[in-house]
Amino acid sequence: MSKIGKIGLGTVQFGIDYGISNVSGKTPANEVKKIIETCLDNGISILDTASAYGDAEKVLGEIGIAGFKIVSKFMPTDTSEQLKNQLVDSLKNLNISQLYGYLAHRPLDLLTNNWTWKFLQDQKSSGTIKKIGYSLNSTFELQKLLDSNIIPDIIQLPYNFLDRRFEKHFEYLKQNGVEIHARSVFLQGLFFSDVSNLHSFFNPVKDILIELQRTTPNYKEELLDFVLANPNIDFVIMGVETSKQLLQNLKNACNDYNHLKSKAPGMIDEKILVPSNWPK
Repeated sequence: MSKIGKIGLGTVQFGIDYGISNVSGKTPANEVKKIIETCLDNGISILDTASAYGDAEKVLGEIGIAGFKIVSKFMPTDTSEQLKNQLVDSLKNLNISQLYGYLAHRPLDLLTNNWTWKFLQDQKSSGTIKKIGYSLNSTFELQKLLDSNIIPDIIQLPYNFLDRRFEKHFEYLKQNGVEIHARSVFLQGLFFSDVSNLHSFFNPVKDILIELQRTTPNYKEELLDFVLANPNIDFVIMGVETSKQLLQNLKNACNDYNHLKSKAPGMIDEKILVPSNWPK
């Protein structure tokens, strides 16, 4: 598959304000339409969304997303009936009859409510969902699920130049036929931030970011290529605020870079790698 063919569109910013470097807020519906049209024109097949992304699913459904593979995510519920209702609502909002993928947004809930995985398997058998799995924040979550023999069709995980926590699991996952979707390629835009304006929380990585921005040619392009070039990654989920940004990312994906592949930033504290830990 070409590098452009590995790109999927993240849609969280279509439903809520999102991203440390996002200064324009939620993407307007008319711009979302342009982004979707650009995806169609350039062979992007995966759209990644979730019921927790504000009204992103509804925005997509109103625009029309025929021809795309849609991956959505669900939040924990107390009963299978509530989960079924959540699935039905997502399908209705998206205006589709089948999801390509349906992932647990809180993966450890699959252990707490062990009926959830059976529900997903039943929906897969009925054809409502093609592939099932979970979205991860930590290797602890993944190991707990694998130890419980909850083997997904798809997993979504953070992966970028700073965050390589999951690399040790790639071989096992691919041996078991797991489709790997990587997100957080730019760490919610942290790589592009003005380091002098960053909160002291980020002090442990400020020197790394400064060196990256000062010494790495085309560092934005190289950060993208670092993830796209990994043969274990099936799709790279990227969010954009404008169609112009998307076109630039697609242009960047056509190039090959090697500068970052020989660099290793060392072990980074997980609290910095997980944006939900960041100061508000």
